Amino acid sequence: MLRRDAFRLPPHPASVPLARTRVHDHLKAWGHTADDGALDDTVLLVSELATNAVLHGVVVKGEFEVAVTVLADGSCFIEVSDESPAEPEVRTVGAWEDENGRGMRLLDALAETWGVWWRGGRGKTVWALVRG
Repeated sequence: MLRRDAFRLPPHPASVPLARTRVHDHLKAWGHTADDGALDDTVLLVSELATNAVLHGVVVKGEFEVAVTVLADGSCFIEVSDESPAEPEVRTVGAWEDENGRGMRLLDALAETWGVWWRGGRGKTVWALVRG
């Protein structure tokens, strides 16, 4: 059985903790705990992708979308959509004190796999699979 939650948020920094909380609560309601690993990794990656949507996404309609699906095996499938045509890039970052440029590296390290779906001139969806 799939359990999906999708929602839209304004492109504002305050939306990032809202996305994190909503995904956390959804996963806990469907049985995920801190012991299974997927909960914390999924919440962290949603936070990073939502931050990217707020900072780099072109939002004409005033919102970006977050979706998380809990798969039958306990894995989590994350989707964050915005209207930017720019492809996300895994950047080389400098010193650990640097605050920017780590989101896609975290995605690359924590997700089983990830990618981008182009939405036919209406932006993109960055997706990731986190094993349960």
